Amino acid sequence: MILTFLAGLLALVFAGYIVMDLMKHDDGTEKMKEISNAIKVGSRAYLKRQFTTIAIFAVILFIILTVALGWQTGVTFITGALFSALAGYIGMNVSVMTNTKVANAAKEGLDKAFRLAFRGGAVTGLFVVGLSLLGVSFFYYIFNDPKLIIGFGFGASLMSLFARVGGGIFTKAADVGADLVGKIEAGIPEDDPRNPAVIADNVGDNVGDCAGMGADLFESYAITAIAAMLLGFLIEESAGSLTMYPLVLGAAGIIASIIGILFVRKVKDSRMIMMAMYKGLVVAYVIAAILFYFVTDYMLLDMGFYYASLAGLGVAFAIVLITEYYTSKKYSPVRSIANASQTGPATNIITGLAVGLESTTLPAIVICAGILVSYSFGGIYGIAIATMALLSVTGLIVAMDSYGPITDNAGGIAEMSNLDPEVRKITDALDSVGNTTKAVTKGFAIGSAALAALALFAFYTQEVGQVIMDNNLADKFNLAGGSNLVFDLGMPSILIGLFIGGLLPFLFSSFCMRAVGRAAFDVVNEVRRQFKEIPGIMKGKAKPDYARCVDIVTIASLKEMRIPAFIAVTAPLLVGFLLGPLALGGLLVGCIITGLLLALMMATGGASWDNAKKFIEDGNYGGKGTPTHTAAVVGDTVGDPFKDTAGPALNPLIKVVNMIALLFLELIVIHCLII
Repeated sequence: MILTFLAGLLALVFAGYIVMDLMKHDDGTEKMKEISNAIKVGSRAYLKRQFTTIAIFAVILFIILTVALGWQTGVTFITGALFSALAGYIGMNVSVMTNTKVANAAKEGLDKAFRLAFRGGAVTGLFVVGLSLLGVSFFYYIFNDPKLIIGFGFGASLMSLFARVGGGIFTKAADVGADLVGKIEAGIPEDDPRNPAVIADNVGDNVGDCAGMGADLFESYAITAIAAMLLGFLIEESAGSLTMYPLVLGAAGIIASIIGILFVRKVKDSRMIMMAMYKGLVVAYVIAAILFYFVTDYMLLDMGFYYASLAGLGVAFAIVLITEYYTSKKYSPVRSIANASQTGPATNIITGLAVGLESTTLPAIVICAGILVSYSFGGIYGIAIATMALLSVTGLIVAMDSYGPITDNAGGIAEMSNLDPEVRKITDALDSVGNTTKAVTKGFAIGSAALAALALFAFYTQEVGQVIMDNNLADKFNLAGGSNLVFDLGMPSILIGLFIGGLLPFLFSSFCMRAVGRAAFDVVNEVRRQFKEIPGIMKGKAKPDYARCVDIVTIASLKEMRIPAFIAVTAPLLVGFLLGPLALGGLLVGCIITGLLLALMMATGGASWDNAKKFIEDGNYGGKGTPTHTAAVVGDTVGDPFKDTAGPALNPLIKVVNMIALLFLELIVIHCLII
């Protein structure tokens, strides 16, 4: 317990040290500071309004959970939500502080700009793992029962759901609006200061990618730790080594992540940027594997659990490499989309969809292999340990992700400040890699979400059987000879649950996509209006009304995120109370399977469309301003809500329905007893 506390504190202290170092670097010219400040003001204003909206919902849930399940669940729920919000808020503020410093550092060369961008992203990653580990460890120390800290995971899941959906709608509505009118209709560059939606687009990078991914992996980390502790607690029937083991693995992973961050050093040219981050990632995985061995040996546990942890590390690294293959400009999937763009938007979109569909295959096979190997060494508990090992280096993974919006903003600042073309060339090189790192980390987050949900489902199957036995309902559920529950697919209620769970990700994604479409419609019309009514914009003699576009997407995202959140919370409750716990189990399985595959398809396919456009903008197939480029921009705008709204938002959906099922399981079973 002392080790986990110290590791969590070490992550926060090291993050503080990085922040102090970043503050020493120059912000650049007054024009650069002005643009960066506009991004900062817009980002903070959005998060403030988002948190206000979430607070109303959270207070209502806090009261319900406290009355229905006890004060412990209420307190842990609200703390999980607060910690998740805090990690995202701090990380986002550091990102917007760093963007102008990176643009200014690019004047001195690629190496310095790269190191500043990566260190800025590392702050978010370290706060995510530090606060998550501290929160789970503290409540376990207080309650000594992991069942009482399920609320912490639910609070984190709820915050992640709002952050992913709201932030995703914001960023993609602004991006689509800016691209359709700015690039296609007006023929101006992506970050041209004449585009009225450009500030909203840059704000969206931070609230969607930085704060959103931070909240996403915060909840994955916390929920995985809780799920593994729950399974360990069931095996031991008390608090012991197996219950503590996941937390100690998390502590070891933080140490490995910090060492890996320190190994991300100098780059001489743009080709070395991705390799520099992979070097740090490999170092972190190797250090983690070594520390896991000593942890397992010191705690006198079966070495099979150690081998299960290695399986988790292998799954993580394989998913990273597979996702890079499908989303990097260096490989055939992205180039095939660029090639198809020569014959127009239709063939671009058809090929992009095909790449997205194909991209689900290898990650699914890798996850299946990871499940098989980890189960053979440690049973159901081994799967949970593999997932915890997979997430152990989350600090470094989030650093790679947050690097993306920092470099994207830095490029925008360089463009809008009219810096030397050589500076823009450096920021473009950084940003190009940032597109790939964001895609890679989304693949990592999706894989971890699926495995974390499987661990939660494993506990659900154990717990529902026990609750049925405790309430003398064995005959009603055909449960005899113990509490081992079998989900019989011949039962209509389970089949109904499977179908409902399978359709949930599709219905949820539909609302997210429509929300982006509606908000983007308003942005497009606003940008067109400003171009028409303020004629001096295109000549650079009049300043666009940036605030108006920011306000449009802020209002739209906060309004539109409510229905998807309502679906995620109410669907498992309705199925559970109306059809029973077995049907609810079917819902969980259906949601995990289709949610995983749909999320992979959308996130990877969207990133492939994006980098196909970048590949053409590098001068291939005629470059910018050609019909091929126009087709690629159309494909990218279709892929935007795929990769940054609906796809990533499926991660918290999968875990929210599982957490709701666990929290209300006993009430659902008692309801069955009454009826």
